[in-house]
Amino acid sequence: MRVQNRSSPAVDPGLLRALADAVDTGRLDPAAARRLIRADAASLPPLLEAASTVREQRSGWTVTYSRKVFLPLTNLCRDQCAYCTFVRRPSDPRAHTMTPDEVLAVAEAGRAAGCKEALFSLGDKPELRYPSYRRWLAERGYARTIEYLHDLCALVLERTGLLPHANPGVMDEEDIALLRPVTASMGLMLESTSERLLERGGAHRGCPDKVPAVRLATIAAAGRLRVPFTTGILIGIGETLDERVDALYAIRDLHDRYGHIQEVIVQNFRRKPDIRMRDWPEPTVLDMLRTIAVARLILGPTTAVQAPPNLMPEAYDAYLLAGLDDWGGVSPVTRDHINPERAWPHLRELKDRTERMGFRLRERLAVYPAYVSRGQDYLDPAIFARVATLVDPGGLVPQEREQW
Repeated sequence: MRVQNRSSPAVDPGLLRALADAVDTGRLDPAAARRLIRADAASLPPLLEAASTVREQRSGWTVTYSRKVFLPLTNLCRDQCAYCTFVRRPSDPRAHTMTPDEVLAVAEAGRAAGCKEALFSLGDKPELRYPSYRRWLAERGYARTIEYLHDLCALVLERTGLLPHANPGVMDEEDIALLRPVTASMGLMLESTSERLLERGGAHRGCPDKVPAVRLATIAAAGRLRVPFTTGILIGIGETLDERVDALYAIRDLHDRYGHIQEVIVQNFRRKPDIRMRDWPEPTVLDMLRTIAVARLILGPTTAVQAPPNLMPEAYDAYLLAGLDDWGGVSPVTRDHINPERAWPHLRELKDRTERMGFRLRERLAVYPAYVSRGQDYLDPAIFARVATLVDPGGLVPQEREQW
């Protein structure tokens, strides 16, 4: 394919050739990626054009989202990320671990509102840091948080029919195998491959579970067990642009090896008054456009590219110009507990803004159509049976069941 240069003759012809090759082959040259992540006014239009073309190869003019409830199972965590407002210490009156009755109440409200996904988010292995929490688990017959998570995923699935998607942090194969029969998908944000962020003053200082090799090992383990998986990068936390590109290539490499990464999130850091990074600069719309477009070209047509609409409410529809094809989970019932100050857009608004950009919005499940069609390989039989009752022949929620 020929990528047009409609903006300026100043664009390097070699860069245009790299974009054309990425469109034709589904792979972007790493040297070109490092230049395009810094795209200027001249090179941005052909970058966006190429990314949009690859997106069309993957999903045409359809953009998806998942109608979900957000279940913050516990906000205790052994890590201390400098950008996190979710995590609390046991002495904090806002520290909380949900009971089965609380989980079911939220899940039932979601089911009544037409939700299909139950997103379980929680801190990473708090039992390794806090004796009081270990006692709390032991009193209920558990040694580890992931055992408790397993039982609540099973409870939600059995009692409400919602499909659990679990984000419990770093896992090994044993952990993933434990959750696989009671989840439709799992996730772990890679965030970054930068080791520098672990150093004093870095965003991941004091975070043993944010070591890049450890997180990559979890994603690889999910691949070996054929789990539909979500990962992504968190931008604006101190990584360089080249490190941002490196993280995207690390994700592509794992997907090439195992074929299990169904979506890659490009998430922008947002300041909050109660975090160590409260004065840190936030990524701009331009940062997001360049990063989404480069992500699309690095990942090719094999994987959905997603960005949260609530973290850039004034301009999220512009992401559709950069190759995005999924809005992620949006809840009509619960707030975003990771970014509580950022309300989800109303689904009617999301639909209208998507359609004004020339796309159609469709509801998906916590497992993408490509993995629904290979459900016998990627889903436990009980999960596959439930999924089959919720989708049309294309693997999406039937249009007559969508609620706006």
